[in-house]
Amino acid sequence: MQTNLKAMRKYDAGLILITALAVVVFVFVLLNLSPATSLSPRFSQLTYLKETEGTPLDFNSVIQIPTSDWTQVAPPVNLGMDTGVHWFSMIVQPTQSNQSRFLLHVDYPLLDNLDVAVYSQVGSKPKVTFSSGDSKRFNERHIAHVKPLFPLPASAQSQRVIIRVQTSGNIRLPIRIWQETEFIEYTSTRNLVLGIFFGVLLAMGVSNTFLTVTTKNASFLFYSGYVINLALTLMTLHGYGFSYIWPESSWFQSKAIIVFANATIMFAALFTRSLLPIKNYSNKLDSVTKAIGWVCGLSIVAGLVLPYWLMIKAFLLVLSLVVIFILALGVWLSLKREAVARYFTIAWGFLLISGLCASLDNVNIIQLPISSNDLLVIGGTVETLILALILAINYSHSRDDLIDAKEFALEQEKQANTAKEKLLEVQKRYQDDLEYKVQERTLELEITLRELSEVNQELERLNAIDPLTGAHNRRHFDKRLRSEGRRSRREQTPLSLIIVDVDHFKKINDEYGHDGGDACLIHVTNVFKKLIHRPTDDLCRIGGEEFAIILPNTDLSGAYHVAENIRYSLENSPLEYEGQTVKLTASAGVSTTIIADEEHAQSLFKYADECLYEAKASGRNTVIQKNLQEKL
Repeated sequence: MQTNLKAMRKYDAGLILITALAVVVFVFVLLNLSPATSLSPRFSQLTYLKETEGTPLDFNSVIQIPTSDWTQVAPPVNLGMDTGVHWFSMIVQPTQSNQSRFLLHVDYPLLDNLDVAVYSQVGSKPKVTFSSGDSKRFNERHIAHVKPLFPLPASAQSQRVIIRVQTSGNIRLPIRIWQETEFIEYTSTRNLVLGIFFGVLLAMGVSNTFLTVTTKNASFLFYSGYVINLALTLMTLHGYGFSYIWPESSWFQSKAIIVFANATIMFAALFTRSLLPIKNYSNKLDSVTKAIGWVCGLSIVAGLVLPYWLMIKAFLLVLSLVVIFILALGVWLSLKREAVARYFTIAWGFLLISGLCASLDNVNIIQLPISSNDLLVIGGTVETLILALILAINYSHSRDDLIDAKEFALEQEKQANTAKEKLLEVQKRYQDDLEYKVQERTLELEITLRELSEVNQELERLNAIDPLTGAHNRRHFDKRLRSEGRRSRREQTPLSLIIVDVDHFKKINDEYGHDGGDACLIHVTNVFKKLIHRPTDDLCRIGGEEFAIILPNTDLSGAYHVAENIRYSLENSPLEYEGQTVKLTASAGVSTTIIADEEHAQSLFKYADECLYEAKASGRNTVIQKNLQEKL
């Protein structure tokens, strides 16, 4: 969409204001989602051990493994993607307190199996064990919390905690030891912020769904789908989906992140295509954006079948490529002076930073000071805010363009009406003269058309006449046979056809020459014409010495009578040519039928011709008659 300089300056001012507001939101969410850093960790000597295949361990055997076989690791733990069993060991400070109990908090909900055992420093058997993870139903957790949360037994001495982890995703273990009062204070603020965030997302999704119905604009629908699926994705990452929406389905919990994350990217691609005028500049880039939607849609289906570890790796790769592509697309369109693309680029810039950092953190390339899930919440908050404003601005701009177009159309209509009035005055001024000239030209045209019609009729008549004999020609015969065939079918009356061939005509040509042959044909035609009395009967020359006679509404006996008179008259009417008497005879085939369809008339002609050949084969100078029905 092209904008003038004044509109662009207004857009730039709004862009600066919105970007500043987004940064404030970014910082606010960051401060309220990150845990308080002033609290001490309350644990030390964090180590891990990877279980080798073929030698399974349990809580009784793993405690016997020497400390030297364990590997030191710094919190927060992120070992990347690994489907093997990992054991973690740490020493927890004394948990004796008169104020409240102590809680072990694992701030990462996407672990399939998480088992915890607490040992005293001198004991070889666990004092207490817990089991959690999203492979189990939510109501099986010891404490019904969105993240794995375990109460530690009170002890005046340090205790050893061993954690067993096995998952199809990332081996992440952000551990925190809280006093219960501290944890309540922390989670109250965190839950308030997340509740506001998810509430805003769902409200925006629902409201834009209603806007889709009222405005008939698909952009609102795609944005609504994007926002709702983004909310569901982040709810899954933070454990709220498993806690409140599908707590009884551990199977769907293992697939939810793939389904909702791919749906989010799919709707983002559709929203991008509907918001930005990509097709106006490049059909290829528009096709790529459309293909992204198809790929993500297919990934949703594949995510329900294929293993999680494979699909999450593929998604993280696709996410990185898609965000970079869409960001580059926004920059490119911004350079094309598309004002809305600037807002779009800023919005995707926040998501790019959040998404790429989260992806790199998930594959253990970088270590973030905060949870990657929290980072996605921050990026999603800022991006959703800016995209909502982009959508509103774009719709407002489209509405302004529509109003301007209507005003322009009204102005054009006003000018057209003025021009029309002037034209009517000119027309009135010259109307009389024009009418006179038109009448004069019309009269001349009518005379010319009448003369042309007469010439055409004469030409049509001449085109239907054989120039030698004066009988109708083959072209006329074909048209007349079709016409009479239709009449026979319509009126259910018999149609008869006589095919006549002059006997031994080649011999006549050889003996008297072509001039003699032509004289014979003229003589034959004159004899035939004398014997055809009805106006509807038609004599045609259809070949060299071959004639056809069409007899409408004539049965077989009547047609045979006509053919026999022709044969008899020709035999008894010799031609006098150059002092010589030329005796002529003819053979004829007669056939009759009631026409049933378009092809039936042609069948009548072929059958009459067969009768003619039968008459010639019988010795010539004879007539063979047959009904076409006899053959059928």
